[in-house]
Order: sequence, then C-alpha cells, then structure tokens
Amino acid sequence: MELVRLAANGDSDAFEALIKPHEKMMYALAFRMCGNAEDAKDCLQDSMLRIFRALPSFRGDSALSTWFYRIVNNTCLDNHRRKKVRRAESLEQLAESGWNPVDTAPDPQQRAENASLKRALSRGISLLAPEIRSAVVMRDVQGFSYEEISEVLQINIGTVKSRISRGREKLREFLTASGEL
Repeated sequence: MELVRLAANGDSDAFEALIKPHEKMMYALAFRMCGNAEDAKDCLQDSMLRIFRALPSFRGDSALSTWFYRIVNNTCLDNHRRKKVRRAESLEQLAESGWNPVDTAPDPQQRAENASLKRALSRGISLLAPEIRSAVVMRDVQGFSYEEISEVLQINIGTVKSRISRGREKLREFLTASGEL
C-alpha cells in the first residue's frame, strides 16, 4: 500500500513499480478486447493514464490487479463504443504490413490449419458482444478464475458463467458455419 500511496502522490517510479508486473496481462486483455495491436496499445496507454489519475481514489476494496484489469476492460469497452463501425483490412493492406500467406514451416498443412483456426477464433471473438467477449477472453484466453472475472467485471458469478457459456456457444456456431469444426 506504500507504493500505492507514493504513486497516488505523483511518484512516477512508484507508479511504474505498481504497473510493471501487470503490464503484459493488461496488454493481452486489451489486445483480445480490441482485436488489433494498434488499438490495444492505445487502450493500454489510456488505461494507464486513467489508473494514474484514479490512484488517489483507490480504496483497496479489491486487489490492485483486479482494479487495473477492470479499468483496462472499461477503457476497451469505451473504445469499442466510440468506434461502432469496425474497420476491414484489405488483402493489399495485410500484404503491405508484412503478412505473407505462404508458410515455409516443416509441416505446412498443420501450420495452415492452426493459423486458420486461430484467425477464425479471433474473428469469432471479435464478433461477440463486448460484455460476452470480456468474460470469454478473461476465462479462456487469460485463464482468470470465475471469481476474478466476477470481481473485474463487477457482476455475479452466475452472470459470468452465463456469459462464458453463451460466448462459447456463439464461437462454436461461428466455427461450425465457417468450416473450422
């Protein structure tokens, strides 16, 4: 709590010490919520600014990490609401950014199938409603417990389980329709 007090009083070293252990997980959450690295970095930066500004109001009702993840999640949801219309990337844009559809790995078919499934999963996750996506990503991608998700999203465990179940069912339907299952 001493680091929290110091960071709340503007000590940037204390703030960095608080954030550093959670930065990768916060980015992973932002990436999965946003669907691309650029938006994830923007949301993470916005989240860190929000965290820094809100530190004086942190009461310690939950774990600091839970509070961080809640802020990241809310920032991503705010970003999603602002963007309403999702951008589509053309094949030319993907090729210009370094995407290469040719796989030179030792087992090209298996790698292609895995890559295809990952793309389909990412696409399916991006189509989920934001509140369902949050629960699915936290549970199935990041391995959070139901209790942790409940705390971060500030909803009861039954709602967490329901959202995860609905999200998995929607993903299953999407993957079946796209020929991945």
